[in-house]
Amino acid sequence: MTGGLKDGETDEGFLHSPFIRKQGNIYKPNNKVMDNDSMSGIKTMQDIHTKEIDLVNRDPKYLNDDVVKVEFEDVIAEPPGTYSFDGVWKASFTTFTVTKYWCYRLLTALVGIPLALVWGIFFAILSFIHIWAVVPCIKSYLIEIHCVSRVYSICIHTFCDPLFEAMGKCFSSVRISTTKGV
Repeated sequence: MTGGLKDGETDEGFLHSPFIRKQGNIYKPNNKVMDNDSMSGIKTMQDIHTKEIDLVNRDPKYLNDDVVKVEFEDVIAEPPGTYSFDGVWKASFTTFTVTKYWCYRLLTALVGIPLALVWGIFFAILSFIHIWAVVPCIKSYLIEIHCVSRVYSICIHTFCDPLFEAMGKCFSSVRISTTKGV
């Protein structure tokens, strides 16, 4: 950077470099045929909305690590001495597993996208309220309470400090002794 620029300012007068999105789509974000910027040498910023989705590890932050792992053995178990027929046990296992698998897939197909829309709107509203209402209110409160705390501190030091110092001097000569009476 040159000496006359502020921190984070580029030569063009922008505070940050202008955002140039790499070409591509959500399925092939690193498509070199569509990426003309890599040939021109312009520095690009990665757009978070077109990042590649990991279809193998769908819980990379382990949000549901110990919550939703329900297997057949976690729900249905036969104690020793009360076993059903082996064929019934195998059929029950297969029925449970397949039903759970396909019901989950059917529910996600029917309700997943609408719920993703609802949760996206909810977190957008939550972010908006936090950024534009909560943080400014807290900041305003902290500024206002700073003035109140100074007035409160002056009042305490003016009225209470002399009172408690005088009480401390009055009671400093008081001696208490305890004796054990039988």
